[in-house]
This record gives sequence, C-alpha cells and structure tokens, in this order.
Amino acid sequence: MPPRGIRPADKFDDDDYPAYTMGRAAEMLGATPAFLRALGEHRLITPLRSEGGHRRYSRYQLRIAGRARELVDSGIPIEAACRIIILEDQLEEAQRINDELRGHNQPETSA
Repeated sequence: MPPRGIRPADKFDDDDYPAYTMGRAAEMLGATPAFLRALGEHRLITPLRSEGGHRRYSRYQLRIAGRARELVDSGIPIEAACRIIILEDQLEEAQRINDELRGHNQPETSA
C-alpha cells in the first residue's frame, strides 16, 4: 500500500519515478544496455535499483540518455557527450539563478 497522500495514479505523472527496466529503456532509446551502463559509469545518470538489484530508469533519466544518444550518434565520444550534457545542465542552472537574482534586485517602480 502506498504512503498516505500518494495515489498510485500519481506515479504515472512523476518524471522521477523509476518505471523502466534497462531492457525497456534501451529499446525506447534505440540503444544497447551497454550504452546505458556506460552513461552510469560516466556519472551522467544513476539509475535506481529494484529490490532485486536491477537498474530502473525514470522518464527524466531517459531524456538525458536520449540527449547523450544524439551527441554520440553525431560522432562525439561518449565521455565528451556526458561532459557536454553536464555542462549544459550547469549553465542552465546558473542562468536560472542569475535570472532569479536579477528579479529580486530590480528597483521597485511606484505607480
């Protein structure tokens, strides 16, 4: 039984819920399980583990893996692709923080 306040249907909308097995995730990406393991080795994504120890991937992780697949398919080595994605994520976060700080530091205008 799920914890109080969490309905089973909520998991369908949760991007972080580890719903996909390695085989299914690889199939969805058009990749191999070895590709997914390599992404884990390069610390791009860290799948959760089932009680039996099997890797489980979320939709969010599959989007990241899909981006890695695009870069690798364009000829970029997997190590570089992982680093690029990490840097893209860091840049996006820095821009978000910068925008947030600018919003808080704007002079107030009186009407």
